[in-house]
Amino acid sequence: MVTNAPYGSWTSPVSVDDITGATVGLVGGTLDGDDVYWVESHASQGGRASLWRLSPDGSRTELTPDHYVRSTVHEYGGGAWAVAGGVAVFSHFPTNVVHVVDGPGAEPRAITGAGPLRFGGFAIDGTRVVCVREDHTLSDVDCVNTLVSLDLRSGDPDGGRVLAAGADFYGQPTVSREGKIAWCEWDHPNMPWDTTRIMVSGAGAEAPVLVAGGDGESVVYPRWRDDGVLVFLSDASGYWNFRCWDGLRVRALHDHPYDFCGAPWVLAGAPYSLLDAGRIGCSWRVDGLSHVGVLEASGALSDFSLDVVEASVQGGDGRQSVVALGYADRPGELGVLDWTTRAAMTVRRSSERAPEPGLVARARQLTWQGPQGDVHAWYYPPTNPAFAPPPGELPPVVVLSHGGPTSFAACAFDWSDQFWTTRGIGVLDVNYGGSTGYGRDYRERLKGQWGVVDVRDCADGARALADEGLADPHRLAIKGGSAGGYTTLQALVTTDVFAAGISLYGIGDLAMLATDTHKFESRYTDGLVGPYPEAAALYRERSPLHHVDRLSCPMLILQGLDDRVVPPNQAEAMAAAVRAKGLPVALVMFEGEGHGFRGAATIRASYDAQLSFLGQVFGFVPAGPVPALTVENLS
Repeated sequence: MVTNAPYGSWTSPVSVDDITGATVGLVGGTLDGDDVYWVESHASQGGRASLWRLSPDGSRTELTPDHYVRSTVHEYGGGAWAVAGGVAVFSHFPTNVVHVVDGPGAEPRAITGAGPLRFGGFAIDGTRVVCVREDHTLSDVDCVNTLVSLDLRSGDPDGGRVLAAGADFYGQPTVSREGKIAWCEWDHPNMPWDTTRIMVSGAGAEAPVLVAGGDGESVVYPRWRDDGVLVFLSDASGYWNFRCWDGLRVRALHDHPYDFCGAPWVLAGAPYSLLDAGRIGCSWRVDGLSHVGVLEASGALSDFSLDVVEASVQGGDGRQSVVALGYADRPGELGVLDWTTRAAMTVRRSSERAPEPGLVARARQLTWQGPQGDVHAWYYPPTNPAFAPPPGELPPVVVLSHGGPTSFAACAFDWSDQFWTTRGIGVLDVNYGGSTGYGRDYRERLKGQWGVVDVRDCADGARALADEGLADPHRLAIKGGSAGGYTTLQALVTTDVFAAGISLYGIGDLAMLATDTHKFESRYTDGLVGPYPEAAALYRERSPLHHVDRLSCPMLILQGLDDRVVPPNQAEAMAAAVRAKGLPVALVMFEGEGHGFRGAATIRASYDAQLSFLGQVFGFVPAGPVPALTVENLS
């Protein structure tokens, strides 16, 4: 029986528990001999991540039950662990102390001391581990990054032996069989997707050798082949394609108009696997969808035609690789892919709960023509076979502006999307100009235009949806976190498209961001807006906090009190400005949360607040026991 009920008020079997307790965060994996290693995190444990091993007999062992496997290098971390020869290395949060697990049954032992040093991007080489070290002795903004070697046997309480210094940032170290080290480095004001360098030491010269990069070329993810040839990804062609260096010259391995990696926000390992005869197991993106297969030595692509929409190749041994797979209609998983048979074995699912097929809102690709060419988004329609809307009613829609802003919105199944769609609320996830996955030109649409291009694309996407009769033009909300929160706030003060906004740890004042953030992003706005303070007037013009007079709709602001990327004072200042104008506003601050919510209780409270807020401002009553959010100035 189908019940007629207004959009937003439908009873949903998808709860916040599906987003938190029923979902496991899968943070990378690798093979070591016959064992599979991976890290998983649980919101019910405050987001704690732990290292696990799957043995050939099928037994699963948690190697770090009393530790939190996480790096905070560059604040965003990544590369928090590595395994080789049965030995595991990891960084423990919040002490940043590096630990070693010497083998099956061994307890983790510390090899560095607690203090201002942070470590990540581990590459094990026999009895040493090469990694990035970040020294915060001076301050978070003036921290010093180096490449160091740590002794796995005796430890390095003083922080290890420095192998490379002088660059502002280091990442992705890799060691050859002969002991040569390759890494990626870059300097302010560049980000790693702007201009980087691949360097090699131990190549017969006293000083490190520049292999590739510089002058507007992003070269990333170096890795040594067994024959001593270095493989890496370069966007010199306009897309991140594979190249190699034989010690004398660099040559392109192919030239395809697809990106074979994403923006390197974290210190993750190479997103590909080196196979035999110069072949590479990899994934690439076409029209926003992931493909998995092999780049042949000839430069041709063999597409495995896996039934996935999102994929990432992770650590492997040349025969098999751990892969992260995302599906359109069910939760994703980690698996082991055999590059010969093309068969994948499931290692860990992100959720053991299978959604009912009729309840799943599958993403539809929405593309429209912008001033710089096509713009892309994913639309998830309200989907619940038990309900139908009253005749003539159009659904409210939440437009998502992803973070970064140099990031990408995938269309893989996500319980958080289904939370809204099963209640009768549509979702439009926009890959605005500046997003990765569509080549360098698309990525650079945001150069100097942050707060303009991203806002325009989100607003145009909402209009396109309404023009197609898929959304109520009077009940369009925009929501985003971090940089996406900035786009949300900026859209509310520069357009009249949206009737409500939800900002999660969003940026209200660009000048505050430029002068009060961590080292990794302290010059990010140079490319997105302009140098500061030279472009101070432009920063003020692009800052929503200074244009609240243009705001005319309700706003919900959610913020972690321990956020070091976007300090809480930005949320407080924005809420105060909205409050002073007499507009409806709610500010919810969460203790113990940083940049991104990890705790189950926080995530639950966040979704309850959002649902209550949208119900109050869009005129529907959410089904079920939803705590009423106090919205100031709401008549």
